[in-house]
Amino acid sequence: MGERFPGWHGTTIIGVRKGGRVVVAGDGQVSLGQTVIKGTARKVRRLEPGGRPVLCGFAGSTADAFTLLERLEKKLEAAPGQLQRAAVELAKDWRTDKYLRNLEAMLIVSDGRDLLVITGAGDVLEPEHDVAAIGSGGNYALAAARALMDQDLDAEAIARKSLAIAAEICVYTNGNVTVESLDAA
Repeated sequence: MGERFPGWHGTTIIGVRKGGRVVVAGDGQVSLGQTVIKGTARKVRRLEPGGRPVLCGFAGSTADAFTLLERLEKKLEAAPGQLQRAAVELAKDWRTDKYLRNLEAMLIVSDGRDLLVITGAGDVLEPEHDVAAIGSGGNYALAAARALMDQDLDAEAIARKSLAIAAEICVYTNGNVTVESLDAA
């Protein structure tokens, strides 16, 4: 990820919105240099602040991502049902807070209505074409998903096929997939 942790490599997380569903899916590999440390990590979560589900997938440092997910959950509790507002507030804190700005992770989040990528550079991005992907295999998964969007496949099938393609190309991505989904709002 960054200069402080040059041996750590990420993962692949994808978000797909199609046919009334939103899916966030990710692989399970954690690598240190050329060594696979764990193959069954769970990098996609469902948060339910105030009983409203939000899907979250993360790439980067796990401890950093959990810190960010906790912050996002607090922002969502303060602004129920307003994912975009909570994401912008998190991104502002992440960029300006002395502690948070050193965190190395990226997030894909969705409440069924919004599908967003949140970065430590202060970005809250709504992807085009209803597909977002992050992590070391993110570009491979993104390209595959974009090519599959006009096929007769649902959001989950597109996410799974895209992750399988990324796993065949990116050595830091495996085929152990976690999928969470919501109805699109």
